[in-house]
Amino acid sequence: MSDPRVWEMRVFLRVAALGGFSAAGRDLGMTPSATAKLITRIEDRLGVRLVERSTRQLRLTPEGETYRERAESLLEELDALDAEIAGGARSPSGVIRINVSVPFGRHCVLPLLPAFLEAYPDIRVDITLTDEIVDLYAAQVDIAFRTGRLPDSALLAVRLGNVRRRIVASPDYLARKGVPREAADLEHHDCLGFNFRRAAAVWPMKSGGRLVDREVSGRIVANNGETVRHLAVLGMGLARLAEFHVRTDVEAGRLVTVLDDTMVDSEEIHALYIGRERAPRRIRAFLDFMTPRLRAMLQPPPAGSGG
Repeated sequence: MSDPRVWEMRVFLRVAALGGFSAAGRDLGMTPSATAKLITRIEDRLGVRLVERSTRQLRLTPEGETYRERAESLLEELDALDAEIAGGARSPSGVIRINVSVPFGRHCVLPLLPAFLEAYPDIRVDITLTDEIVDLYAAQVDIAFRTGRLPDSALLAVRLGNVRRRIVASPDYLARKGVPREAADLEHHDCLGFNFRRAAAVWPMKSGGRLVDREVSGRIVANNGETVRHLAVLGMGLARLAEFHVRTDVEAGRLVTVLDDTMVDSEEIHALYIGRERAPRRIRAFLDFMTPRLRAMLQPPPAGSGG
């Protein structure tokens, strides 16, 4: 006799994906009441509430999010096993939802997507580029790329490398304002900044033989690194940006690095994902493909090149 929990999982996943009993029922050929009773049966068996019910839309509880993640993984593995036994392992399939900062997405992740999608024709990608930090569970994100200190969480992480930041400006700006020679010179310059809440107007630097957080100011702030890079190219001020972000501009002469000897700002970058012990095959395929390529991109340029 087949295990009814497999069908229950599939129904639950449709409810979670479509946000309601009626929509899920129509999709599965069930009545809304039968769909609701099945979800209640799961909750009764587990002894926890999986879904918060309201008149507008259903919302998963933290326990419901955990059940959804594990159910997706288990069913994908089950389907893969069936396909393998029936005549060869099928290619990973489904949607991968990715969240990445604008600079890292544009300069590192997006250029790799054509080759990835060619290698995995049954996978679809839903990618969001934003410099705002989102909650993976609330936004239903599968993989997020994060720079800096990792929060304590149940998320899994793959280290991609160390990101060094550089201070850059256009040749035109430096001709007008002068080249800063030490950290104290920054108070006489327009320093481009960010307007999101977590951004602080300080740049970590060496000054007088010790590390300091140098306060900076300027006339322009923006909501993402790509805009700040463009403003720097336009000669609007100094910018503190990741080395991979400005590498091409420095090589082309559109930007020049300054204060390299005093700039000590670097952070690790990771790929974070939901999956606990066993991530879905599409997630593993994406990480296996991207990780070595992104690590290569994040390698610093040879000594003496650029800036």
